[in-house]
Amino acid sequence: MVDQSLDPISPKFDISSNIVSWLKSLPKDRVLWTILVLLLTTALLTGTGQALDFAATMGGSLVQTGIFIIISVLIAAYIKASGADQLIARALSGRQEKAVLTAAVFGALSPFCSCGVVPLIAALLAAGVPLAPVMAFWLASPVIDPEMMVLTWGVLGLEMAVAKTISAIAIGLLGGGAVMLLQRAGYLKDVLLARAKPACGTSSCGPSKLPETKPVWAFWQESQRRGTFMGEIGTMGWFLTRWLSLAFLLEAMMVSWVPLDQVAAQLSTLGPWSVPAAAAVGVPAYLNGYAAIPLVRGLMDIGLQPGAALAFMVAGGVTCIPAAIAVKALVNTQTFLLYLTIAMVGSISVGLLYAGYVTL
Repeated sequence: MVDQSLDPISPKFDISSNIVSWLKSLPKDRVLWTILVLLLTTALLTGTGQALDFAATMGGSLVQTGIFIIISVLIAAYIKASGADQLIARALSGRQEKAVLTAAVFGALSPFCSCGVVPLIAALLAAGVPLAPVMAFWLASPVIDPEMMVLTWGVLGLEMAVAKTISAIAIGLLGGGAVMLLQRAGYLKDVLLARAKPACGTSSCGPSKLPETKPVWAFWQESQRRGTFMGEIGTMGWFLTRWLSLAFLLEAMMVSWVPLDQVAAQLSTLGPWSVPAAAAVGVPAYLNGYAAIPLVRGLMDIGLQPGAALAFMVAGGVTCIPAAIAVKALVNTQTFLLYLTIAMVGSISVGLLYAGYVTL
């Protein structure tokens, strides 16, 4: 878990006037200091070679996901500069039940990876979209996407691909519904960190407070909107670069030091307890959805139950380090723990349901 104090409030990254202040802020950036301390500690404990390997893996992961992150940042910047964020916010600020269902389905079927969706989520939060549909989208999106669905179908079969897609939607609905009920009971009133605060200054503007202005799709014709576009690219690009660098570094350290494949192999020996055990292993797991598929195939070949396999993939997908750190960077600790709890409860539930289905 990454402490929220690692991300101090910083000024907007304005290319035209704030480059100097941005450079001056670097020595105070606690995220960068955390990365540096982790690398230096690794060098002291295991040698310089290991630290350089971790740094190379971190950089390689950034490059590998770079094109998706760039596209998502550009989309988010366009949405903000054109004013479409307010249009989307109003659409998702109406009937909460419908908004949660829409967000869960779109999250499961959207082509964005768990990293690439962060700029869109941040833009929607800043525009005042309520937390319930955002949580539904956040939970559903990392579990599966169209490409992962095809890969799961090819390796694990059509039934598992369908089960995983339904599970993504179900866990999104569970999370969005839980947030909605908690907020109606008076909880989760102010959950966003400074970076994600909406323009109206509250954790949820509400539909009545959002301006009823039409988007300006050709935003580049107005200088102020061009400035908004460039500023958002800089702000969100730097935000993602810092946090994802930390996420990929932690991921590289876990891959190297935690023998998850050996731990996961023990799941096939636990019988009826394999489903909750698989979820417990999957929640802190470093595996993303793509890396989990071949491992799960091997575990199923040696006896892992399909329900446990599904629970492992769902829990590991929702809480993979990049996805989890993205959530933690935008919301407070209470909401982050709720996110992890829903991931655990949801993955166990869908695993048990699927296990019951395959035994019919």
